[in-house]
Amino acid sequence: MALIDDVRAFVPGCEQEETDRALLLACLERDPEVGRRTSLAHLTTSAWTVDATGTQTLLCYHNIYDSWSWVGGHADGELDLAVVAARELAEETGVANASLFTDGLPAGAIFSIEALPVAGHVKRGAYVSSHVHLNVTYLLVVDPAEATASKPDENSGVRWVPIDDLLTLSDEPWMCERVYKKLIARTKALLGGVIS
Repeated sequence: MALIDDVRAFVPGCEQEETDRALLLACLERDPEVGRRTSLAHLTTSAWTVDATGTQTLLCYHNIYDSWSWVGGHADGELDLAVVAARELAEETGVANASLFTDGLPAGAIFSIEALPVAGHVKRGAYVSSHVHLNVTYLLVVDPAEATASKPDENSGVRWVPIDDLLTLSDEPWMCERVYKKLIARTKALLGGVIS
């Protein structure tokens, strides 16, 4: 399976990624349904979306979490998670012309890995029990001049912000501390402020 090979090739940048990578690999190796929502821990993907300078990020106002956040979604059986990330970006923001950033990343272009706890919630009128998202993140580059649009059943706004502003716009302290700070630092280190 290509996804397992990509996850094995990913070099964790912190203890969180090392631990979460091990969990992701164990689930990929043991659970044939890990790509579907029927598993308690299942695959999701995120599109960490930046402009060509790496100084702005595209956010949506996520209705369930009631906070500004990155874009992403469930694999729903599709194991080419980079394709899913681009599709989620298009569905949630209207952006159709994203480029997958691969320079300096291992084969598979995985930008980060995280196991994300999801509290029980109501979605489309039905209760969804607590579960874990085994998340693989990709770095996508988009021109901020491209038109955006919200997806009312999932988000109530889409906007570009200076990358560091995410930490004050998000109302999710755990995500800010464990995920967004890491993504911001990695973006700055990898891109050096400019994508060629």
